[in-house]
Amino acid sequence: MAFATLGVAVAVGAAEGGWEAEGRAAVQRIRASTPAKGPARNVILFVGDGMGVSTVTAARILEGQLRGRPGEENLLSFERLPHTALAKTYNTNQQVPDSAGTMTALVTGRKTRAGVLSIDESVARGDHRAAAAHPLPTLFEQAEVRGLRTGIVTTARVTHATPAACYAHSPDRNWEDDAKLPAPARADGFPDLARQLIEFDAGDGLEVVLGGGRAHFLPIEHADPEYPEQTGLRRDGRDLIEAWRERSPASATVWSRDQLEALELAEVDHLLGLFEPSHMRWEAHRGTDPAGEPSLAEMTETAIRLLQRGPSGFVLMVEGGRIDHGHHASSAYLALHDTIAFAEAVERALALVDLDDTLVVVTADHSHVLTIAGYPTRGNPILGLVVTNDARGESSAEPVRDLSGLPYTTLGYGNGPGYTGASDQQPEGPKHFPHRPSHASGIRAGRPDLSETDTRAPDFLQESAIPMQSETHGGEDVAIYAGGPGAELFRGVQEQSYVYHAIVDALGWTSQPSDGD
Repeated sequence: MAFATLGVAVAVGAAEGGWEAEGRAAVQRIRASTPAKGPARNVILFVGDGMGVSTVTAARILEGQLRGRPGEENLLSFERLPHTALAKTYNTNQQVPDSAGTMTALVTGRKTRAGVLSIDESVARGDHRAAAAHPLPTLFEQAEVRGLRTGIVTTARVTHATPAACYAHSPDRNWEDDAKLPAPARADGFPDLARQLIEFDAGDGLEVVLGGGRAHFLPIEHADPEYPEQTGLRRDGRDLIEAWRERSPASATVWSRDQLEALELAEVDHLLGLFEPSHMRWEAHRGTDPAGEPSLAEMTETAIRLLQRGPSGFVLMVEGGRIDHGHHASSAYLALHDTIAFAEAVERALALVDLDDTLVVVTADHSHVLTIAGYPTRGNPILGLVVTNDARGESSAEPVRDLSGLPYTTLGYGNGPGYTGASDQQPEGPKHFPHRPSHASGIRAGRPDLSETDTRAPDFLQESAIPMQSETHGGEDVAIYAGGPGAELFRGVQEQSYVYHAIVDALGWTSQPSDGD
C-alpha cells in the first residue's frame, strides 16, 4: 500500500498552534540566545526505553557499586554529556504514555495517540484506511531522501514500537507480522511492520538493522535457524530475511554474534541482524544464549562503522529496549543491568565518533514507577534492604523495619507483579515474553518477611504497592543528555516532539526535500 510522499503537507495537529509550529518556535527561541555552531554531519539518537530519572540514578549507583565504590558519586557515560533538558512525555490521548506515541514524537516532531506509529493524532487506533492517508514523515525517511545513511539498533524486536516508529506508519503497534493484522486490513493489503521495514524505500533504504524479532520475518513453514523446534509467524509464505538479501549483491543477514564478528563490513552495504525469534535476551542473561548474542555496545559499534562509510553522514537510532521489560516484570536487577549495558553502548559510540561533527542525543521515551526511598546509609547496596543511620549519623548494624516489624528494600514499584514480594520465582520463558521472570498469580495480605531473602539475586522481584500482572509506565518528565553540534539546543523543559526539531535544526535542514533542500 502506497503512503503519501514526503513532500505532501500533512494537516496541522490538534495541539495549540500545531506540533510542528510549536517545535520550530521553541528551537528558534533557544537558538536566538545560543551561539550557532556548524551543522552536524551525523546524529545518533539513543533511547533508553523506560529509562526514567529514577532508573538512571539507581543504575548509576549500581554501576559504581559493581566497581567496588559506594556508587552515589558515580556517573553513567551519558551523564557526562554537557547539555541537558527535560521532556514532557504525554500522548495526545493519554497522561501516562506508551512507547509508540512517544517514539513517534521523537522522530517526527508530532505528538500523537498511544499505540500508533508515525501517523497523526486524527487517526483512531486500528483504522488502517485513515492511517494510509495520514502518515508523518520520519527523521529516517527524510535522512534517506537527502542521501544520508540510516540505521536502527535495538535489544527488542526490530518490529517493536520504538524501532518501528522510525520506518513504519501503522494505526496499531501490534501489527508486527501479517498474522497480527485484522481481517479488513489484511484484505486491503495493508503492510505489517516487518514488511514495512523490508519495503522501506526512502532513498536506498535502511543500511543497517540489528536486534531481535526473527519470527516476524519468517513464514510459519520455516524452522528458526537457532531453535529448530520453533517456526516463523508469517502466514503469507514470504521469507522477508531472504527478501532483504535480494536487495543487492552486498546485502547481508546474520543471526549470531559469531556471524556478526565474521562480517567484512567493507563488502556490505545493507546489513540485517536478527539475533532472536522475539526480543533479545536481557543483558544479565545474554551469556546463556545458545548461539551467542552480541551486546548492545557491539551492535552499536558495528552499525557506526558501517554507516561511517557513507559520504554524506548518517542518522542512527540505538534503543536499550529491555530496560522497559525488566521494569514491567518488577525486576530492578534486570532493568538496571540493561541500563548499564545501554550506557556502555553510549560510551562505545562516543569513542568512535567526533563530537565536532556528530550530535549525540540520549533520552528515554517514558519513565516507570520505580522509587528510591527509605533513608539508606551512604553506599548501601542499591538492590539491598534499607540499612539507615543511627542517632550519631553512622550506619546501623541491622536493616530498618517498617511499622509491622519487617525490613524493606530501597527500590520498589508503585504497581506490578511484585506485590506479593515473591523472591522464590525463577526465570522462565513464555513464548510471548521470553526470558522474563514469572510473577505471582495469587495475592496475599501483608508484606513478606525479607529478613533471610537475597534481594540482590537476579530473580528477586521488588515489591509493588498495587498488584498488577505487569508494572506500568510512569508519567513524569524524562531527561535528555546531548553533546556535539546542536547539543546547546537541549535545555529547559520541552515537549518530547521538540527533540526532532532540535535534531533537524542541528543538521541544518531548513525545508522538506521536495522544497529543494
